[in-house]
Amino acid sequence: MSLSIRNQLAGTVTAVTSGEAMTTVRVRLDGGQEITAAVTTDAVKDLGLAAGSSVNALVKATEVALATGPVEGLSIRNQIPGTVAEVAAGGAMASVKVDVNGGGLTAAITKDAVEALGLAAGSSVVALIKSTEISLQAV
Repeated sequence: MSLSIRNQLAGTVTAVTSGEAMTTVRVRLDGGQEITAAVTTDAVKDLGLAAGSSVNALVKATEVALATGPVEGLSIRNQIPGTVAEVAAGGAMASVKVDVNGGGLTAAITKDAVEALGLAAGSSVVALIKSTEISLQAV
């Protein structure tokens, strides 16, 4: 299946915590990072997800925020460290490719944010992704 979602990270489910409507799914990415996805309980059942299941974590580039270091006091659970590989800036927006252990992420952020953070190839960053913005694909 082809998708327009650029960020497709392979991993293995390590834990599933079900609620009535929503479920959190912990995933160890192939690069070793741990992330949490919050998806509907029905989706978890439909996909047959359980500890040990192979999945792809899917995240739209517009849902990836960048920081110049780890952020405390924030509700965003997923903070993935990496290094900027490339910045392609247009008039208003920029695409920032980030190398992370085991793969890459693309963030679509404003050109002003790139300038304010001083982002360039080689910059250390932390990708921030809300758990509700991660979709899972069973593989």
